[in-house]
Amino acid sequence: MTEKNPKIKKEVKKSPEKKVSAAVAKKPARKPAAKSVSARVENKTPQSAVSLSNLKRPFGSHKKRKYLGRGSSSGHGKTSTRGSKGQTSRAGRHFYLGFEGGQSPLFRKMPKRGFVSNFRKVYQVVNLEDLNAIKEPVITPLLLKENGLIRDAAALIKILGKGSIKNTVTVQAHAFSKRASVEITNAGGKAEIINV
Repeated sequence: MTEKNPKIKKEVKKSPEKKVSAAVAKKPARKPAAKSVSARVENKTPQSAVSLSNLKRPFGSHKKRKYLGRGSSSGHGKTSTRGSKGQTSRAGRHFYLGFEGGQSPLFRKMPKRGFVSNFRKVYQVVNLEDLNAIKEPVITPLLLKENGLIRDAAALIKILGKGSIKNTVTVQAHAFSKRASVEITNAGGKAEIINV
């Protein structure tokens, strides 16, 4: 009887592995058919109503504050992100419109002539001959606007004396030229000044 040697290992015959072809191995899995739009809408879970409890600010709407002069480890220490020396490092600097780097700017070289008052009055002008188209006995700013003679009934209106007026009318305006008021009264009408 032969003794069993523990060092000798039994040879186990392995079953031959089946070789899978490369074409079959690389074949991608079949994608499921895309659902119709109606099916997607039905399966979609309804969103909860927006309230103060679930409000979120959009990304980028709140910028983090830049803390200055908090030591070199902060990255904003020493010169506090202003660089060294020069105009841009000083307090109170500003580059106004037309600034040309310290050179005398163009608007200072240009001559300045004339005067425009801050209290000037701008009138909408209507001539006497234009009033003949209106057949009403009293001509108001609203009537002038309806007939397309002025743009704004609330703005100032001035009647000028170009042409002549045929109808006997009462004209209401903010100002009248001398000739216009004389023509209106000679035609039997009245020039009424609207006080602002």
